[in-house]
Amino acid sequence: MDAEERRTLSTVADYQFGAGVGEALFPPGEEPSVQRTNSGRPTQIHTPGEMGADGAPGGTHIVSYEDDGRFRLGLAGGERLLATLPAPAGRVVVGDESEPFVRDGKNVFAKFVRAVGEAVRPGDEVAVVHEAGDLLAVGRAELAAGEMRAFETGMAVYVRSGAGE
Repeated sequence: MDAEERRTLSTVADYQFGAGVGEALFPPGEEPSVQRTNSGRPTQIHTPGEMGADGAPGGTHIVSYEDDGRFRLGLAGGERLLATLPAPAGRVVVGDESEPFVRDGKNVFAKFVRAVGEAVRPGDEVAVVHEAGDLLAVGRAELAAGEMRAFETGMAVYVRSGAGE
């Protein structure tokens, strides 16, 4: 990843997640593994690691860069997001009763949401964390923050990757 591409991707991340997240996802001096489309556009970005024999990146998944110009978080990206944004921004917090299910990749339902970042909207990428602060999963918010707090039914977060999978 050259300096211009890193700057562009960092700008997209800052816009999508908040100021400073771009540098956290793509820190200077770290050379991530990048899987690209045939046209050269990055699609999968992983922590540094040896490429596999099949051309697959060898590190931990940070983000996917989708056709719509938005990032989808991987678990490594979720960890970096949590380290950068002050709680509860970018997070959906759950308690003990749903922790094992979410860690295994099951979706989060509104009745189990304990806290959520005020700016979370449907379609936003979020980190799902336990009350103690541990990353359980990453996924897409299905409800706005106020709805997650108010509703007793319905899916709050579509979980894409659980930390225990």
